[in-house]
Amino acid sequence: MENNNFKVVNKRLEKIDSLALACGKPMFCDDIDITAMLYGKIMFSPHPHALIKNIDVSRALEVKGVEMIVTYKDIPRIPHTTAGQGYPEPSPYDTYILDKKVRYVGDRVCAVCAKTLEAANEAISKIKVEWEILPAVFDPFESLKGKVVIHDEPDSKNIPDARHNIAAEVKDLVMQKKTEWFEEADYVIENEYTIPYLQHCAIEPHTTITYLDEYGRLVIRTSTQVPWHVRRIVAQTLNIPIKKIRVIKPRIGGGFGSKQEIMLEDICAFLTLKTSRAVKMEYTRKDVFVSSRTRHPAIIKLKTGVKKDGTITDIDLDVTLNAGAYGPHALTVLMCSGSHTLPMYKVKNNLKFSGRSVYTNLPVAGAYRGYGATQGFFPLESQMDIMAEKIGMDPVEFRKRNYIKLGETSPVFKAMGEGREGVEQSIKSIGLIEAID
Repeated sequence: MENNNFKVVNKRLEKIDSLALACGKPMFCDDIDITAMLYGKIMFSPHPHALIKNIDVSRALEVKGVEMIVTYKDIPRIPHTTAGQGYPEPSPYDTYILDKKVRYVGDRVCAVCAKTLEAANEAISKIKVEWEILPAVFDPFESLKGKVVIHDEPDSKNIPDARHNIAAEVKDLVMQKKTEWFEEADYVIENEYTIPYLQHCAIEPHTTITYLDEYGRLVIRTSTQVPWHVRRIVAQTLNIPIKKIRVIKPRIGGGFGSKQEIMLEDICAFLTLKTSRAVKMEYTRKDVFVSSRTRHPAIIKLKTGVKKDGTITDIDLDVTLNAGAYGPHALTVLMCSGSHTLPMYKVKNNLKFSGRSVYTNLPVAGAYRGYGATQGFFPLESQMDIMAEKIGMDPVEFRKRNYIKLGETSPVFKAMGEGREGVEQSIKSIGLIEAID
């Protein structure tokens, strides 16, 4: 390759932080220590669905070094979403810093801060909770029947159908209708696909350190992918001016979507404001699995029609996502399962998308690499192989015949966005065919 005075292309570039990383400099959230810092721990629910009738913290307060224990009675009850998304977020406001109702194993019960981590853990073990166990539901289709209502609280907002546990919904979005369904298809193929729970497993667990600076401003040093959203949401949940908060985002040891979320920042900040001390909270690996975020499990029904010459006549995609106990990213991941997949192939006659994100008493799903497209592409590409085999065509040639090409458009672009209406557009740059060849 000729140089052509490129500044970046064909040049050796030095990674800005490579030397500091190689020398073990303090780069990550947990790499600093603050004098007289307290250590915070969260008590997690052992039950999938229950009401807290009473919390006895008397024995926990007797543990040497314990500074404070907070329960739902001590914290403002402000509905919000933990999703790190642009305001106004399309996710339901169904979450509280602490609540008297727990909705999955791993939900927050209360929080402790102490002079040592050992003291905080010991205090957690001495807290006694009186529970009223509620019926739980784990299957999204059972949940849709509404026999168990997970979010029956009156103050949550933007839940489209709380009575049937629907956190987000898209009803029969017909983006193209030219004939009767499957009228021209020589073969109609219908299958159901399932995608399981997955955890990001970033090397660095979620970690937050909060303190007050010399101006009395709340400083949040946190392993996050969304520092500006952290600032805004913490200000909202603690009802303090946003200008009174500074967020420091050090280098993070992997995120993959798991840190596109408010996980520890709100409760850690509250403890700092109440004690006027620096507080550190860090998930253990078990905490990450139990109480952070996962990929949305999905059950996807896909019905397609194809002609013997390889023309795709119809696609009907129906997606059911298991949102878990809360709905961060519920609508946007659902929309992306269609908007990021369906435009890939041209459809001659009819094209429809339907879907819903459903609450269950399982761990909370959130942002995860692929963000809905992964869930959508698995059934779509599987079905492409099945259709190619059915008509006796090479699966690569079948795809090349049907891929969207330079200058072409799709009705999906205008009909679907990421939680909002899309924008009409055409393909101006594409290298799929060249890449395949």
